[in-house]
Amino acid sequence: MKFSLKIREEELKNKVAAEYFAEFDATKIIGNIDFCIARSDKSGQRSLLSENAGEDVQSVLWAESKKGNKASIHESLVQLILTIGKARAFDSYLPPHYLGAFDAEKIAFIPYNSVMDVFYQNDFNWNVTPSDHGSKEFQQLFDMVRTELEEGALLFYFDGDDSELRAFIRRNLGKGGFEKIQVNKNNFVTVYGKWEEAVKPSIAIDWAAVKKMGIISADFFLADLLSEQTESGAYRTIIERLFVLLNETRYELDRKLDAAGFEEFKTVHFNDRLKAYKTFWAKYQRPPKEEYWSYIVERRDLLVPQDIRERKGSFFTPQKWVELSQKYLADVLGENWQDEYYVWDCSAGTGNLLNGLTNKRNIWASTLDKADVEVIRERIANGANLFEDHVFQFDFLNDSFEKLPPELKRIIDSEDERKKLVIYINPPYAEAATTRTKTGTGGAKAEVARNNNVFEKYGEAMGGAANEIFAEFLIRINAEIQCCKVAHFATLKALCAPNFAKFRALFGAVLKSLFVVPANTFDNVNGKFPIGFFILDTAQKREERPLSIEADVYDRHANPLPTKIFYEPPEKRLLMDWLKTLHDKENERIAYLRMLGSDMQNNGGVFITLQPSESDIKQRKTCDITRKNFLNIFVYFAVRLCIEPTWLNDRDQFLFPNDGWKTDRTFQSDCLIFTLFHGQNRITETPLGGSNPCGNHFIPFTEEQVGSKKSFSSHFMSDFLRDFLAGKITVSPADKQCDLFADGGVAGVSPAEGVGANGKAIGAEGETSPAKEISLSPAAQAVYDAGLELWRYYHSKQGAKANASFYDIRAFFQGTRGGRMNSDSDDSRYTALIADLRQKQKRLAAAIAPKVYEYGFLR
Repeated sequence: MKFSLKIREEELKNKVAAEYFAEFDATKIIGNIDFCIARSDKSGQRSLLSENAGEDVQSVLWAESKKGNKASIHESLVQLILTIGKARAFDSYLPPHYLGAFDAEKIAFIPYNSVMDVFYQNDFNWNVTPSDHGSKEFQQLFDMVRTELEEGALLFYFDGDDSELRAFIRRNLGKGGFEKIQVNKNNFVTVYGKWEEAVKPSIAIDWAAVKKMGIISADFFLADLLSEQTESGAYRTIIERLFVLLNETRYELDRKLDAAGFEEFKTVHFNDRLKAYKTFWAKYQRPPKEEYWSYIVERRDLLVPQDIRERKGSFFTPQKWVELSQKYLADVLGENWQDEYYVWDCSAGTGNLLNGLTNKRNIWASTLDKADVEVIRERIANGANLFEDHVFQFDFLNDSFEKLPPELKRIIDSEDERKKLVIYINPPYAEAATTRTKTGTGGAKAEVARNNNVFEKYGEAMGGAANEIFAEFLIRINAEIQCCKVAHFATLKALCAPNFAKFRALFGAVLKSLFVVPANTFDNVNGKFPIGFFILDTAQKREERPLSIEADVYDRHANPLPTKIFYEPPEKRLLMDWLKTLHDKENERIAYLRMLGSDMQNNGGVFITLQPSESDIKQRKTCDITRKNFLNIFVYFAVRLCIEPTWLNDRDQFLFPNDGWKTDRTFQSDCLIFTLFHGQNRITETPLGGSNPCGNHFIPFTEEQVGSKKSFSSHFMSDFLRDFLAGKITVSPADKQCDLFADGGVAGVSPAEGVGANGKAIGAEGETSPAKEISLSPAAQAVYDAGLELWRYYHSKQGAKANASFYDIRAFFQGTRGGRMNSDSDDSRYTALIADLRQKQKRLAAAIAPKVYEYGFLR
């Protein structure tokens, strides 16, 4: 059926529901999702459900709607995914079979499970406006799901012959009537959350105590989920190799044979005679397809609590990276490497890193949790290419090699055999320090990396790297399995992090090959950074530490990108070391620089403020901005923030620059203008505390330029700009700072500081030469002019404050909520002005960036 392109969106939704989904319930409202279709309940059996049954009814479609026919159907699907992810709708509601998007002309469907993984990306910023298709988060998400949308979305048109659309809905979404909710690959994680609320409290066990033993509720859920009803009406777990089994009215776990060959196990009962259990499973239908069983068991990691994932690491290696890593192993070790080498994955988890290996006689797999051992053995029963006797429980950071299987122990004990051993692992990336530790609001998670034998033995020699579990794996391998090969996934800290200097000196293996991929392609990995696959030879030792390492690069879809060079940071020559030379405790403070680290990943923690937090001051994360150092600090600020962070440059280190920037006044003025109009310049006329002892010295215009009705309290910045461009102020070649508040006015700088009397600059031999006037670069002038228009518009408004800063002006138009500035404004004129300013600011950033590399701030 055709729809008019002129009807409003609400009318279109009603017409689509009536025309195509009449047999369904189209009345559900789930958050901000435009269009929700669920199975209708015409049988009166809703009484089987709880009072909150609305959340448990199975949706079949969640969709985004748009009026007309101009919207991109793929962008509409991305907007829907953002809407779902922002509200985490799947935590409260069972996800649908399909996601969709439609306008007055067409409708598209895509299976929910094809994009489900993106909702579990821990490093993605979901707190953005889904309808803002121009945001970097929208584009990032679009890139994540582009292949799935382009290859998996089914498109139908509302035209005269819509029989294919109606047939699709009939076949794939089904007709109305109550039925149990099928548990499948799409929703088993959500169902687990509901099971924890409904059934877990009825299991008679001390969860806090058993958690310390490595037993988690997910194993009881799997025992329930993967079971069938016996002839007597009771339920029994189908898969006998799970760690926990359901046996009629009790759970059995930790099964083993005693010395006489009798089976022993522990039992756990219900405390309510299965009332909660029966009520819950009256609503849900266990997975009907065996193909789901293997998938759900293999993805047990998705059910592991966050704190345990952080401590033990549950990093399911995506199959595309498994295959690529094995290709690189063949390239380095030879085409027949699987027949010539032994392989031990000593951090195997559920064993998926070993998928694709063919010579099972030469493969061993160990893991910390007995439950994971049982999962691997279940996978063996279903065709995984491993021997059961080669799979064992082993705590690599604590256990003695005496616990290893005899054949593997023999290989490790033999110097010749060790040369043919490949330790092939994706170890945990958890670290002892947390974000709260780094910000001073919490303590280190000592149990993560410090409560083990490897830390006790090697921790002091490793330095800061001892906080990282993967580094502890590597250091034990290097020290106790000498001459083996190591093929491992890890972050690039071992190459680039300053606190890994001791580790690099201790771990001298030769790097044979390296490729890097985006971290957010791995489940449960925080941060937007590269993860590398390293192939190392511990039999060879570096004679000198390399200064640079070239890596192959792949995007999230495994497409090759240009190679990337990673640099080892030079000792005491980081940008933070350069910033220390700018500290000035003798002169009047006009603001604070909030500083953090010297790498790209910490750029969000760099800003200018009048009111730093007490913890920042206590931890010395601030630097006073004064009359002598402010221009240089503005250079620091611009250098840190002019280059957009990406997953690939996230670990790049900013370095102590060469002297070239000191004589480049265009570069300095570019940095000055960039800083004044940057969003992380958080100078305010009146901070939250109510007082402003420093005043706002950062207004780059005069009252006449902006049409202010009152006088500014400070003309420092406009005077400085005038005199700097006139050549009356320069940065000294001797690296002394400009005295911007010297006697005689802003322009008065003593000859010893680089400028002579009458505005003449001092030359290399001490004689003076006429100072040259300069103009702002075209890019900087464009930002300045755009800023001026914004200031003028602000001062035309009732209630404008004379000393308003850039931050104050934005807050005036955008408003604040809960102490945070809103992302947009209802004032269309302001919206156009700020958009123009931001666009020109991007062009200025692009003009500064090449000089960041030219002057050695980055390599």
